[in-house]
Amino acid sequence: MMKNILTLALVLALSLVAFMPKEASAQDPEFTQFYANKLYLNPAFAGSHNCPRVVMNYRNQWPAITGNYITTAFAYDQHVDGIKGGLGLLVTNDQAGQSTLKTTRVSGMYSYRQAIGRKFSIKFGMEATYFQKSLDWSKLTFGDMIDPRRGFVYQTNDTPRGGTVSGIDFAAGIIGYSDVFYAGFAAHHLTQPQESLIIGDSRLPLKFTAHVGATIPLEGGASKYASSGASISPNILFRQQDNFTQLNMGIYIKKDALVGGVWYRNKDAFIVTLGINTEYLKIGYSYDVTISKLGTGTGGAHEVTLGIDFACKPKKRTFRTISCPSF
Repeated sequence: MMKNILTLALVLALSLVAFMPKEASAQDPEFTQFYANKLYLNPAFAGSHNCPRVVMNYRNQWPAITGNYITTAFAYDQHVDGIKGGLGLLVTNDQAGQSTLKTTRVSGMYSYRQAIGRKFSIKFGMEATYFQKSLDWSKLTFGDMIDPRRGFVYQTNDTPRGGTVSGIDFAAGIIGYSDVFYAGFAAHHLTQPQESLIIGDSRLPLKFTAHVGATIPLEGGASKYASSGASISPNILFRQQDNFTQLNMGIYIKKDALVGGVWYRNKDAFIVTLGINTEYLKIGYSYDVTISKLGTGTGGAHEVTLGIDFACKPKKRTFRTISCPSF
């Protein structure tokens, strides 16, 4: 099982490199708890839990330095029998440099599930997004504002620019899964929308994500639908956006309602996750320990997740949920 997982992940990761553009551009906000924010990871996850689900995420990256990044997200999704698929809503807000640069995105999603056999299914997902990016010019500082002895005391001669830009964006994804194994691929920013706030061309580059993992029960008779029992869940996630690549390898261990996990992000961070996962409530906390040249002086990154799974009428026995981690 592990050999197949690793082989598939490496093939997906290597195949993406050949399709990436050469020039650098902006990058999307980052969430460490990938599976807590499933809709952000892959639109094919919409409705994968059957019943209505609400998830809220908060991330504070590099809090020890000026100009940290604060990202929040709210997600809602559920399966709807009438349209034979899942619906999802995702709202994200990213503030960089003490709210100097703000980005808000509102995404709607639809997913469709197709059973391939008794033990394997595929979900296809589509996403449409309205985004708005704004720059607060008054919070920027320039070299001509500095007095050698008194600091920032002058007005800049630079012409104010910036303002607000908005547009439409699209994404698509696919997930294949059984009772134990799951693997997915998502492509975001399919139209590479223009997001320049000043004169010039600045398009949001394509982002490709491949993720693969498994949830393996450690106790006989443990059910993937129950909060009891013990399980282990190895995972690999590969992401590339323009010339930026990211490889995450980690493992979760679950015992009854308690969940712990450790991740390694390629030469950048070591991540520790702790959580409580019950039938209806999920609370998770993770901390990124910076191991790159930035050092520990950045303060790492704190991320908190709250998820609520609502009860609903039982679905048909043929409907198979995805047995993947909650954080």
